Amino acid sequence: MAKTIMIVDDSASMRQVVGIALKGAGYEVIEASDGKDALGKLNGVKIHLIVSDINMPVMDGIAFVKAVKQLDSYKFTPIIMLTTEMEEDKKRAAKEAGAKAWVTKPFQPPILLAAVAKLVLP
Repeated sequence: MAKTIMIVDDSASMRQVVGIALKGAGYEVIEASDGKDALGKLNGVKIHLIVSDINMPVMDGIAFVKAVKQLDSYKFTPIIMLTTEMEEDKKRAAKEAGAKAWVTKPFQPPILLAAVAKLVLP
């Protein structure tokens, strides 16, 4: 059975590019446009991994990661931050919130897929 990955990004084109890479590697994809939208979709469905941007309206990526880690069903779900941010304090904040990896945009699909393969839940 295919693993399900949630992509959280306010850019529809970025969700599409990431989705194409993930679907091409055999993953199922659920898309959300920001942290609040994503939380609404975490309704008990099994998510094996989350790929999230940091800079989004309504709820940013770090607030979203913190919120996910408060949910019993998802607190162990690995989260990869996919962002243009390169500041160490942002990386530290994301890691402290519970993010497991950091991939910078523009990303190379093989790099993202390698991180996904390493972290995706069984």
